[in-house]
Amino acid sequence: MQPFKSVSYAAAAPGTRLIVLGAVHGNETCGTRGIERVIAEIDAGSLVLRTGRVTFVPVTNPLAYTHQRRAGDRNLNRKLGPTETPREFEDHVANWLCPLLAAHEVLLDLHSFTAPGVPFVFMGPKDNAGPVEPFDRAAREEALARRLGVGRAVDGWLTTYAGGVARRQAHAAKFPEASLDLDPRFGIGTTEYMRSIGGSALTLECGQHEDPAAPEVAYRAIVNTLAHLGLTDASDPPPAAMECLSLSEVTDRLHPEDSFVQPWRSFDPVAEAQPIGTRHDGSAIVAPFAGFIVFPNPSAEPGHEWFYLARSSDRLAEVSQ
Repeated sequence: MQPFKSVSYAAAAPGTRLIVLGAVHGNETCGTRGIERVIAEIDAGSLVLRTGRVTFVPVTNPLAYTHQRRAGDRNLNRKLGPTETPREFEDHVANWLCPLLAAHEVLLDLHSFTAPGVPFVFMGPKDNAGPVEPFDRAAREEALARRLGVGRAVDGWLTTYAGGVARRQAHAAKFPEASLDLDPRFGIGTTEYMRSIGGSALTLECGQHEDPAAPEVAYRAIVNTLAHLGLTDASDPPPAAMECLSLSEVTDRLHPEDSFVQPWRSFDPVAEAQPIGTRHDGSAIVAPFAGFIVFPNPSAEPGHEWFYLARSSDRLAEVSQ
């Protein structure tokens, strides 16, 4: 079994407990490179921890990382939680990772994406007492999101995913041999788990996998996070107004011949009733509202997520300290 590794630094003075993850998906290495750069600076003394504690996990999923693929046995960032009966490699990762997350207050999880696009941050929901993802630390996440150095934020992940599961259950019988995501808990990844145990968390999508600028985005986000949380003496970066989108709909691919009408990129705008794709029977899939396409996946397996749609939100339009 692959070993698990974390690197922790603790200052003499108390402060926030931060954890930073890289390579939750093994082919997303920008976070690993950014973390390695920060570790080297701390070890060299050019970056000094003044308060609190920070833990770095350069490679969260070593099996997937070794093979340079998204997953080892399965997607670590789905249905994350400890289990008494681990079967897949990611179950062992979770049994090690979840207690480590619980020892911290704030999580920064560094990722990249497949299609061309610009970096963005995934936030949790607004404060709420609802059944899907109750939360009361939205202000803390919003303040950190404004300081990561990216211009766009997205929220609404878990509620949209749960809605997709409900629709997926209706056509599950059509895919008896497919591994369908029929449990809303399958949408729980590192950040959702962190929120469920009382922490706050952000996922930063640093750019396309091969973008040479992505490791710099990851590095700058780590340094800014350390400064914002007061772990270093660096000045808190000024908060920035950001574009915010809320995921609202997810559409599954139902047949191998379902196809897009064009090579979509994440955050391409769509007008109401604009064609997005075509089902194998020739029926059109059109946008139900004016918004943006997110995570289009032309290689999606039948019965799985094909694309998301998001609406504009004014959540982060105003800058506050």
